[in-house]
Amino acid sequence: MSESEQKENAVHEQNGALVNPRAVCNVCKRLYRDPRLLPCLHTFCSDCIGQLEPLSVPSRTQRDGPENGGSEAVEADRQAETVTVLCPDCDSEVDLPPSGPAGLSTDHLALDEVFVETLVMDGPMGCDLCGEGSAESRCEVCGVNLCEFCCQAHRRQKRTASHSVQGLEELRSRGRLCRSIFCFLHPGQELRLFCQPCDLPVCPECAATLHRDHCCRPMHDVIRYHGDRIRELVTVCLRPQLEQLEESLQKVEISQEALQARVDATAKEVRAFARGYASTVEAHCLSLLCRLEELRVQHRNQLHLQRAQLQQALLDTRGGVEFAERLLSCGSDAEILSTKDVTLRRLTSLAESSYDPHPATVDPEDVSSICFLPREPAGKVDGYPLVGVIIWKTVDPRKCTIEGDGVQQGRQGQQGCFTLVCRDSTGEQMARGGAHVLVSIVHKEKKNCTVDTTVVDSNDGSYSVSYTPEEPGAYSVWVCVKTQHVKGSPFILNVKRKFRRHSGTFHCCTFCSSGGAKEARCGCPGTMPGGFKGCGHGHKGHPRKPHWSCCGSTVEQSECLPQSVLDAVSPCAHLRTVEL
Repeated sequence: MSESEQKENAVHEQNGALVNPRAVCNVCKRLYRDPRLLPCLHTFCSDCIGQLEPLSVPSRTQRDGPENGGSEAVEADRQAETVTVLCPDCDSEVDLPPSGPAGLSTDHLALDEVFVETLVMDGPMGCDLCGEGSAESRCEVCGVNLCEFCCQAHRRQKRTASHSVQGLEELRSRGRLCRSIFCFLHPGQELRLFCQPCDLPVCPECAATLHRDHCCRPMHDVIRYHGDRIRELVTVCLRPQLEQLEESLQKVEISQEALQARVDATAKEVRAFARGYASTVEAHCLSLLCRLEELRVQHRNQLHLQRAQLQQALLDTRGGVEFAERLLSCGSDAEILSTKDVTLRRLTSLAESSYDPHPATVDPEDVSSICFLPREPAGKVDGYPLVGVIIWKTVDPRKCTIEGDGVQQGRQGQQGCFTLVCRDSTGEQMARGGAHVLVSIVHKEKKNCTVDTTVVDSNDGSYSVSYTPEEPGAYSVWVCVKTQHVKGSPFILNVKRKFRRHSGTFHCCTFCSSGGAKEARCGCPGTMPGGFKGCGHGHKGHPRKPHWSCCGSTVEQSECLPQSVLDAVSPCAHLRTVEL
């Protein structure tokens, strides 16, 4: 870094934050020093670019191989020297030329920003050559600030006589710098021409020497074409894309704000729900504890009453027994006979009124049945579903009942069903399921013939039992709860044979239904003269009412009689069911 640049940075550091961020490198956070433009159009100091960590290390195997030679070796060597780095601003992978950061294009706009930044600074600027006088002008070719004496000396020297020198006050008054760009090979020559084959701006001396055989045109003749290309890309493609991106970004930001607002509102709802739910659960807990206390007091009072009754019965029985035993062991015959009446009446009364616990009293099984079911649904309170109930009832098999006629009668091949209702010792239906229910259906005559049963717990104290018998006859139905028979078990189940449907016609006679066919027969025993094999009105064997041609039954909504019944009704084998 030159002495002038050091002074500029020092002045800026003393004056505080820099005014123009476009004059500052984002890597070193200082004014640009030899700013270079990366392929991603981000500018950094040349030294800062050279310090970037490469993503790929140059490989030298291509250059060392014996098979590479001539132009191919040069190209392989050039490719091998290419280094890929990440842009510090956009993280894009960019390739540095073989010559390093010096091969990148100079960002003259950044140099303009740096120079403008130094011009607008407060305070006098020192001369970059002598360091003593106050700078009044600036050489655009050398890029140094000059005092009046050094400026005159700068113009007298042959090497710098042609350089463009402008006053600092004039540059400050412009506010915006419009300076010329000079050729790095010929510092005194301004870049005014454009070499079309090389696609490079050149100075007149370069056009006359290095680009002598090339088509070099003035910049103002080609700037329109190249500027229009850039302008077209910006206007037609990138501007609409930029607007779309800005609009999309705005939508994303709006969505982020809406998302945050929605999340905050939902979190508020969740916290309110949690507080309400916790309050409801706490109230439910208190109600369960209150209910548990009520059960304790209720059962305690019942136990006290039961204890008092047992104690009184015990005293009465012990007194009667002790008196009777003392009378028999110590009393004379006269004493026994004289008190036998009152003694017998008392003993008979005690024997007939033997203690029978009140149905409402509590036995040890009832006490042990008090328990808490944490997963049992307990309904809703203020819209909040609750779980956890306290139960205190136990199933009494002697009080359980059977509902439905499926336990008494059934039909072969058809499903039968009945309902078991579990009840407690008071006869009240249990409010929950889970009881151990066993149902067994066995044929009374065929011991190996059993029927599969299905028991469905309705979770309300009732159990649906279904079965399908395959054989007719009498069955024994065992219904047990907690390995004990319920009231009425075992039951007798009568299964009727499968319903037989009629295959004939319900008619008045064979003569009419067959249209006078002689070969048509009927299930009834009626016959007609003249060679007819079926029945006719008023003839022998006619039942004198409509009947089925298949079995002779006179009931239309009936079951078809089996052959054994037909044989018992009519011994004539030829009167069997025929199809008309």
